[in-house]
Amino acid sequence: MNKIAFITGISGQDGSHLVEFLLSKEYKIYGLMRRTSTDNTWRIKNIIDKIEIVSGDVTDQSSLDRSINLIKPDEVYNLAAQSFVKASWDSPEYTFNTNAIGVIRLLEAILHFGKKETKIFHASTSEMFGKVQEQPQNENTKFYPRSIYGVSKLAGHWAAINYRESYNMFISCAISFNHESYRRGLEFVSRKISYNVAKIHLGLSDHIELGNLDSMRDFGYAPEYVEAFWKMLQLDNPVDLVLSTGETHSIKEFVEEAFKVVGIDNWKDYVKQNPKFMRPAEVDYLCGDSTKAKALIGWNPIIRFKEIVKVMVDSDIERLFRGDKID
Repeated sequence: MNKIAFITGISGQDGSHLVEFLLSKEYKIYGLMRRTSTDNTWRIKNIIDKIEIVSGDVTDQSSLDRSINLIKPDEVYNLAAQSFVKASWDSPEYTFNTNAIGVIRLLEAILHFGKKETKIFHASTSEMFGKVQEQPQNENTKFYPRSIYGVSKLAGHWAAINYRESYNMFISCAISFNHESYRRGLEFVSRKISYNVAKIHLGLSDHIELGNLDSMRDFGYAPEYVEAFWKMLQLDNPVDLVLSTGETHSIKEFVEEAFKVVGIDNWKDYVKQNPKFMRPAEVDYLCGDSTKAKALIGWNPIIRFKEIVKVMVDSDIERLFRGDKID
């Protein structure tokens, strides 16, 4: 009998890549999706007929209880989040409600209505390290979040650990560093860069506005990360793992590399810095140490920085050229 997976955040970047991976493993997949006035299924539109969409939200306990009670999943992947860091200062209460209390709601639903043997994956984040206390960051590095997003994700992370230890639940958390793909939302700086460089290349724009160009991030490729999520749930015991490449690049390098893809060397002529895109408190430098993940799940990221940037820029050029609706 095929395993049953329940995914929150199924329409997001990671959710869509995870669906494709789990379908290749012949899973029966249910995805939680809140009702909205606009269609947000573009990432999964080609496979939506192969999955079951369940109406609900991590901010609504009854919908989670009902879903878990109905589905009784073997594996749960909690990818739902308000994940745009800058927006967390504008909507701090909503961010915390989704990213922290939402985790508790989901775990309560599984505890009371799920199967005892259900395995749970929770998506944590490198933003919890914030004002980093050591370089590089591993599973034992002290947390120092620098945004409401980071604080909310840290609360959700500790809630997951608490439920694991209090109720002997199988809950694994991936402390994932930045992972990108052509399915990133336009609000994220990586996709904002690739999309606007594509527009400049096609003569549809003449500049891009950005905030801090000096922040450093550990950029990986999202499809590789979701496979690691799955591998974590195939272990005999739950575990928390840092997932990263161990390489760090600045936003400035990302911009420069994106313009190289389209053959533009004088990239500074096309970039304007706008203070409105600056964070109130910046995370300057993130670089992960995934030694533990390599040992336990064979973590070995293959797609690296330059290839990630090229994939994203080429995808946006192709979509704009075709006249696709861009999200």
